[in-house]
Amino acid sequence: MTQITPSGWTDLTAPSLDDFAAVARAAFDALPEPFRSLSGEVVIRVDDFADEATLAEMGMEDPFELTGLYHGVDIGRRDSLGPAAEPSRIFLYRRPILDEWCEHGGITLSELIAHVLIHEIGHHFGLTDDDIDRVEAD
Repeated sequence: MTQITPSGWTDLTAPSLDDFAAVARAAFDALPEPFRSLSGEVVIRVDDFADEATLAEMGMEDPFELTGLYHGVDIGRRDSLGPAAEPSRIFLYRRPILDEWCEHGGITLSELIAHVLIHEIGHHFGLTDDDIDRVEAD
């Protein structure tokens, strides 16, 4: 663990992509059953930002607006569509998550990463943003 020197934060660095992936994996591993086994084939990927094509597809110009994204066929529609052509993926975007964490305070970075991951797993289960908001409000 890095110690803070009297002169400030000079020796601290932001968590790497690998650090984020390790925290996301720990959050995934901590999910209760049956959620973990139902989402087990999802690939979790950490990037600094969404690419330009993804941002354009989402109608976003500011890459800091998107902290995570589910890409795939949700498990509720798989039977009617047949097998998925590629595995479902969850993207976690490091820089926007770090930015959000700095803005909000009051929660740990691990908690925020877990929150974004669980939100995207909700999409894997076929939930909409409104559905997820209602679940979180309860």
